[in-house]
Amino acid sequence: MTFGRSQMIRLVAGVSFYPLDATLGLTRDGFSPWVIQFVARLATRMSFASSRVLCRSVLGWSPSVESIAEMVIGLGQMAEPFMTHQSAPANDGEVLVIEVDGTCPPTARADELAKRRGRRRKHAKACGCGCQRHRGQAKRKRRGGKKRQKKGDKSKNGKEVVVIVMYTLERGADGRLHGPKNKTVWASFGRRKRAALWARAEATKRGFGPDTTQTVQIVVDGASGLRSNLAEAFPNAIVTVDICHVMEKLWELGHRFHKEGSDERKTLVEEWKELVYEGRAEELVMRLKGLLDRVPRNGPGTLAKRKGLGKVIGYIEPRRSMMKYAEWREQDLVIASGQVEGAVRHVVGERIDCAGMRWIPGRGVAAPTLHRDQRRLGRVHRLHGPTDSETPHRI
Repeated sequence: MTFGRSQMIRLVAGVSFYPLDATLGLTRDGFSPWVIQFVARLATRMSFASSRVLCRSVLGWSPSVESIAEMVIGLGQMAEPFMTHQSAPANDGEVLVIEVDGTCPPTARADELAKRRGRRRKHAKACGCGCQRHRGQAKRKRRGGKKRQKKGDKSKNGKEVVVIVMYTLERGADGRLHGPKNKTVWASFGRRKRAALWARAEATKRGFGPDTTQTVQIVVDGASGLRSNLAEAFPNAIVTVDICHVMEKLWELGHRFHKEGSDERKTLVEEWKELVYEGRAEELVMRLKGLLDRVPRNGPGTLAKRKGLGKVIGYIEPRRSMMKYAEWREQDLVIASGQVEGAVRHVVGERIDCAGMRWIPGRGVAAPTLHRDQRRLGRVHRLHGPTDSETPHRI
């Protein structure tokens, strides 16, 4: 037996097995499960570069930005199958609520992907010292001028991410519904049909099958694609349009007739608001149609008024059956999608919908997937290797 420092030579390329790594609980990438879950948690809250800086400041060392990205992508691919095989939560409520919304993070265009994936060219230094100022000038000169955008053009190239929040409510002794209980968040760049299929499978697993007699409520923002796909998967569900979206459109319409912040505008919108909360959507549509008939076809400002009225009528009229707010308020059901609005902002918006970001859908969904599954990231220890307390004894 010899004591002292021992050197181990590793292969630079290729795959090999080292018994010491297995004893220490290291993965094939050379990182411990604790480091993987710690860095992945950081990367779900901030950019990969910022995660590297924070990890270095805490641990005195950090994986590279590329390694952090690969960790998040790898764990993100495993998160959804892992979540699917989890058992249904215990002590669920008697009313299932499904809130759905979407947002459009920026995605890379074909020309941007070609620049990323192409061979990097070597360029001469713009100046002797190679300072940032002259490097930027040389880069812009090589790139050339950008095509001027026209009015309404968007450079974001957004692709929709569908976010679903599913939870239950339990009726208490006071007759009111309390919750949310066992909230689950799901997000995907996939089609809306895929979101509806996931919601159907998750609801069935939680005891709300297609033939259930329990109450199932779906809250949407009025998007026809989301409504139709979910209504097909849940034919007996109560479909509700978010009342906040209705109010937003009514306030915007009021601005067409009265000055912003005026008492006249407030009085007009309050009358419409009262009809909405009382579940009298049919009467509201009739009033708006009567107002449209009284607005002349020609004259200053009449075109904007007629367009605004037509837009609001076209939004409310086909959704009258989804606006029975008085009845649902008596039952203490949900009439607004606040849970999913917050999930869209925290799970998607604050991480992958930021200035300067250009995502590939297959990679961009990994961070939101891990963000919603952070409580399960701690199980990486049990899945991949020994815990910190077990490692010294095994060595």
